[in-house]
Amino acid sequence: MEASVRSPVTLPERFLPPEEHIPESFWISLRYFNLYRIALAGLFLGTALIYGDALNLGAYNLELFRYFAAGYLFFGVVFHGVLRDLRDKFELQLTLHAGLDIVAITLLMYASGGIRSGLGVMLLISLTGAAIVAPRRLTFLYAALATIALLLEQSYWVLEHDAPTASFVQPGLLAIGYFVAAGVTSWLAARVAANERLARQRGRELAMQTRVNQLVIEDMNEGVLVLDRGGYVVQHNPQAQQLLGGAGLIGASIAGLVPGFSGGGEVEIAGRDIRLRPLERGAEEFSVLLVEDTTRAREQARQLKLAALGRLTANIAHEIRNPLAAISHATELLREEKRGDDRERLTRIIHDNAGRLERLVSDVLQLSKRDRVSAAPLRLQAWLGAFISEFVANEAVPPGRIVLETRRESWVEFDHEHLHQVMWNLLRNAVRYAPAGPASIRIRLDGYADRLELSVIDSGPGVPAAIQGQLFEPFFTTEAKGTGLGLYLARELCAANRASLEYVSGMAGAHFRIRCRQAAPA
Repeated sequence: MEASVRSPVTLPERFLPPEEHIPESFWISLRYFNLYRIALAGLFLGTALIYGDALNLGAYNLELFRYFAAGYLFFGVVFHGVLRDLRDKFELQLTLHAGLDIVAITLLMYASGGIRSGLGVMLLISLTGAAIVAPRRLTFLYAALATIALLLEQSYWVLEHDAPTASFVQPGLLAIGYFVAAGVTSWLAARVAANERLARQRGRELAMQTRVNQLVIEDMNEGVLVLDRGGYVVQHNPQAQQLLGGAGLIGASIAGLVPGFSGGGEVEIAGRDIRLRPLERGAEEFSVLLVEDTTRAREQARQLKLAALGRLTANIAHEIRNPLAAISHATELLREEKRGDDRERLTRIIHDNAGRLERLVSDVLQLSKRDRVSAAPLRLQAWLGAFISEFVANEAVPPGRIVLETRRESWVEFDHEHLHQVMWNLLRNAVRYAPAGPASIRIRLDGYADRLELSVIDSGPGVPAAIQGQLFEPFFTTEAKGTGLGLYLARELCAANRASLEYVSGMAGAHFRIRCRQAAPA
């Protein structure tokens, strides 16, 4: 069967609609503005037909006013049909609409006697409506065209009918109003459009985040219940329904689903051990309850422990095989040898390999103690001083070779025996590789916030970068007589005490750092 190949889909492409060049609100505004134009033209035409020039509309030439009003209405209807059928070239259509208003109202104003008719104010409405959806450059273009039309119309009256030149004051003031109204409206519309774009973007981001959260929650191994203030389920994921075994959880009471529920803890439902863990409440209106199947978690942990135990057992068997083979071979030769020097050499082989087996068994026994943690507050300065003295005496190290660097009194939460074993392993490695000079090994104690850093630093060659990734693997060693469990055991003991052991690269010499919890003084 051939597998279908699909191109990768990014999150924005998958969850978000394509971006539109012109917002739908602009087309809606243009459509309503054109309906206003049709209504205005119809009002002018109807008034002229019914009342004649009694209302001063068409006072100069009533017949011409009726023709202009009819043409204005006709083009308004045509533009409405074009606007409905053609959804491109928005700026062109808007310019045609504004131009129609300027030409039609100027002609109607001429037929009504010029600026005295008051129809010039109607251009303010047209310019304001256009400025709401037009770019700023077009807004001022429309205002300029309206001003030119207004001044040309007034110039006709001055030149043809000897109107006083002082009559230009009223058109001039009206032209200033055109520019001010267009500019202010355009600025406000730009602010509104920016807020609309921001709101639309935030809405898309929220929709995407909501969808991602929904996918994550639905795919979780744990169940999620959202409860209202009365303890009734208002939302859940499929895993919660599977774990609680209910046919329909929406509207069900948590007390009915989990008898004896008291806010959290472990219960048994349908043969499963279920742990209910409440999360942070949301403004006291709802609460989130996490439903975990601890039976499966324990089974997975047991499987991991068994797998790790199997690997460890295989490694131990491999490590024991070589010393046992050497001891067996040396014993056979010892039976056959008669000379004392050969007997002494073979006896030394048996003794060395038996010692290696003893160290291996001792390390494995220490490894078995990692789960038995008895952490207690420990004053590090005093403890480290006594520990260094003990180590120097037992390992025959010159006293000045190891120095302690500490800045302040510090307490740590750690099992005393575990810390002793960890530090002994780290110092033994440092003594093996550091030069024999004074202060070649430093134990440094730093603290910040509620964490402490205990470092063992030597001035030796350091650990090559090629093997740094294998430092804490069991049975990895570069020492012929080593077991390879020292650093592995040290890291496991640190983890059991909620601490971490790491190798710090990029420094001269070797630098091992323990990060652990700071404790209150006992």
